[in-house]
Amino acid sequence: MAVIQESGVDHYLVYFTSARQISTENRTTKQKREYGGRGRVMNFTLYLLSWRHQETLLVPLHWSKLRGTALCPRRTSPAQAVNTTLQLKELREQMLPRNIAAYIIPGTDAHLSEYIAPRDNRVAFMTGFTGSAGTAVVTKTKATLWTDSRYWVQAERQMDCNWELEKDVSIRSIAEWLITEVPPGGTIGFDPFLFSLQTQENYHISLESSNRTLMSIPDNLVDRVWKDRPNIPPDHLTRLPDRVIRLFNLRGNDIPYNPFFYSYTLLTMDHIWLFLHTDRVTEELKQYLNASCVGSLCVQLKNYDTVRDDLKNYVANPGVKVWIGTEYTNYALYELITPEEKLMTSSYSPVLTSKAVKDETEERILRDAHVRDAVAVMQLLMWLEKAVPQGKETELTAAEYVNQCRSKQKDSRGPSFETISASGPNAASCPLQPN
Repeated sequence: MAVIQESGVDHYLVYFTSARQISTENRTTKQKREYGGRGRVMNFTLYLLSWRHQETLLVPLHWSKLRGTALCPRRTSPAQAVNTTLQLKELREQMLPRNIAAYIIPGTDAHLSEYIAPRDNRVAFMTGFTGSAGTAVVTKTKATLWTDSRYWVQAERQMDCNWELEKDVSIRSIAEWLITEVPPGGTIGFDPFLFSLQTQENYHISLESSNRTLMSIPDNLVDRVWKDRPNIPPDHLTRLPDRVIRLFNLRGNDIPYNPFFYSYTLLTMDHIWLFLHTDRVTEELKQYLNASCVGSLCVQLKNYDTVRDDLKNYVANPGVKVWIGTEYTNYALYELITPEEKLMTSSYSPVLTSKAVKDETEERILRDAHVRDAVAVMQLLMWLEKAVPQGKETELTAAEYVNQCRSKQKDSRGPSFETISASGPNAASCPLQPN
């Protein structure tokens, strides 16, 4: 293998020979630079050279296909890549005593949220990839990420050579890979808090005839090696005006750009149990929730981490039946509701179905909010027409400007997600957030 050094970037020419030995030294400097220069389109490209009938066959091969092989040494990782060697080593050490051949890491949280807090972004911690959609799988010798086409460019930039990229998001694709990489009789671990009922069922169906077993492990293995995992925001929860009717009418900021807080509720005819981080509830909120009594209209505050134990104890009572919404109930709670006669299901909980029906006031508020946001976007477009030709603005300053415009609108509480701002070569990365 020959290495051509140009402008501080290593370009590798990998070749196989048959009739006669090929030497890259016989290439002209111009040809060498052409081969290396093409690689810059995606940071780094490998070329396979073979000699057939006195002709050289040049086959470009993207370097990501050789991740984790001897042809992809550590120094070939993109400049933006995060070194994941240590976390992979420590995760595999956690897998070893549990006799797990593979461990699945979904890109969601215990409430199956689309947008998650930094402390729940286990995929980013393990892979370096910060996109909002992806599933990672780690075996004893390999590590692979699955994501959709919005994030292929971003993933290539952010992942180091420990990781391979699969350009797919289907559970079937992951299961097929697992069958290939995990030997028959092997065990595949997962955190049931991060699996929906449908996700667990899809994996089970895909793997059931392959002699590979899924193992539910409620103690997340990534969390055990994530030493500087971000904490939950310490801010107190807040209460909205009574005109907005929901089950408790409470809001938090556990997830950026979303007014949510981590919680579960078990509502019975006689009790209301609210599982949350109790240190964030003020005395005023306790009074509002009637938290000091035990009647049917009193909200009993319980620690967030005890939800499995309390649910298990409740289900053990004779004559109980538990109604869950299957779309947003995680498998960690579902697997406790046994026997099946004690379970009643619907796609969504009655709280969500009532929330989906808007009254006239809510409809008017939604329309007004869209009008105000449209004004901010028009202000951005007018500013861009004047500012861009001067050549001084960037993706970041554009994002800051539109956020400033929105913040000046009536009732603004901040953006609903981080502003996506991309131009030029970054425009191929659809959900790019500038930094």
